[in-house]
Amino acid sequence: MSKLFKAADGKSRCGWCGAAPEFLDYHDKEWGYPVDDDQRLFEKLCLESFQSGLSWRTILAKRENFRAAFHDFDFDRIAGFTRRDINRLLKDEGIVRHRGKIEATINNAKRAQELIEQEGSLAAYVWSYEPDAKKLAAPQSVSTSAESIALSKALKKMGWKFVGPTTVYAFMQAMGLINDHVNGCVCRARVETARNKFKRPGR
Repeated sequence: MSKLFKAADGKSRCGWCGAAPEFLDYHDKEWGYPVDDDQRLFEKLCLESFQSGLSWRTILAKRENFRAAFHDFDFDRIAGFTRRDINRLLKDEGIVRHRGKIEATINNAKRAQELIEQEGSLAAYVWSYEPDAKKLAAPQSVSTSAESIALSKALKKMGWKFVGPTTVYAFMQAMGLINDHVNGCVCRARVETARNKFKRPGR
């Protein structure tokens, strides 16, 4: 796939967003824009975990079903899920019915509560791993980084599951910790402007 894709409006974008019709809106309105809302950050970490071994198209198509099944990723509610909830989710055809990933989401909700108790917010902790933009590899040329490896290791040490370095890197790309839109993409400058205006949590 080429690094650039020209959409119907004649403007160039990251090549991957031309792979499926639903990618365009996600690419233009969400991917790479900085997020500081704990619930949305938790949601993205969970969805990236569910994506492990699958395509993002599969997860994006089921995202609203995931939100319904997991109470909009309210980690305080998810932390209280019981075996009955696990059984309910394993029967839900609208999501990815993988016991390990479902149980990891419940576990990670509890770990998120603990992290927030210690650090004040999930956002402040995650954003403390923001890479130095001047030291980043070329856009979309790597699948991990020193920071994603470090954050993955730290989360695992706290007991989080399904948060490997590649999963964490995809999370960082999507949540705006890096601007990984390729040069020539119409959204690269928009995301950079949003990142420049963004007040880093915890600072």
